[in-house]
Amino acid sequence: MRERTNDIVARYSTAQTQANQAKIMWRARKEVEINGNGTSGYKIKHGSHKGTVLGHIRIEPKNI
Repeated sequence: MRERTNDIVARYSTAQTQANQAKIMWRARKEVEINGNGTSGYKIKHGSHKGTVLGHIRIEPKNI
């Protein structure tokens, strides 16, 4: 019985540690500015292609 309880507690502890690490990574990410400054895609901010817009978002009109 004791081994079973220890195994359950160890798995719970591992799951909580992984969840906390995922939460830390989620909070540390940097937001991408999509639709910023009137663009409909992602604008490159650094590098040789600075200022170009990638991946325009297009929504096809629905004809009813």
